Amino acid sequence: MGEKTFREPLSRERVLAAAVALADAEGIKALTMRRLAADLGIEAMSLYYHLPGKEGLLDGLAETVVGEIDAAVSHIETAGADQDWRTRLRQRFLAAREVMLRHPWAPGLLGTRTTIPAGVYAYYDGIVATLISGGFSYRLAHRALHAFGSLALGFASEVFSPASAGGSMDVEVAEAEFAAMAEALPHLMAMAAAETHDVADPTLGWCDSQVEFEFTLDLLLDGLGRIRC
Repeated sequence: MGEKTFREPLSRERVLAAAVALADAEGIKALTMRRLAADLGIEAMSLYYHLPGKEGLLDGLAETVVGEIDAAVSHIETAGADQDWRTRLRQRFLAAREVMLRHPWAPGLLGTRTTIPAGVYAYYDGIVATLISGGFSYRLAHRALHAFGSLALGFASEVFSPASAGGSMDVEVAEAEFAAMAEALPHLMAMAAAETHDVADPTLGWCDSQVEFEFTLDLLLDGLGRIRC
């Protein structure tokens, strides 16, 4: 009798790991229950024992990404527990960004979820704890969270996005769309042309390059340092 082939039991964690791998390889639009089941070598109905449909799958992806952020931040917090509040927050946000750059579909996904991933509250509690230990009041900590916005999760919200107006996020196509508006909006379009990202710059959107992310983050941290006293 031949040896039996071992097959790893199907679990929620295994399904979500396969979903993340598929989204990373082909984008979030390629992720369907049928395609995911095919990648796992199972029938699509088997997925419903672990995730309640497509929305449950997307919620699970959001939880997975937040879990990766928590793990990355936990590592740097342990290594830099004696650092000042500014350094700790900067490292925390940049660690979150590394996760987002691994999963460029994640910022868009997090913005569409109506259910907040379980780990988000604990993550933000850590941010507030860092501010309080750095000498901030709870009132200033609350205002800081508003100022940080999505930077805390590693990405910057778009200021102007061609996609939000039904256009394209492809750089060449977007440039053509902007060029068509140059006469009516000369200063805005000149700024957009000047700020077109270098393809070597890791970016998560039209207005979210690494340089812009760190510029905004440092500006906020410097400002918070001034008003703390």
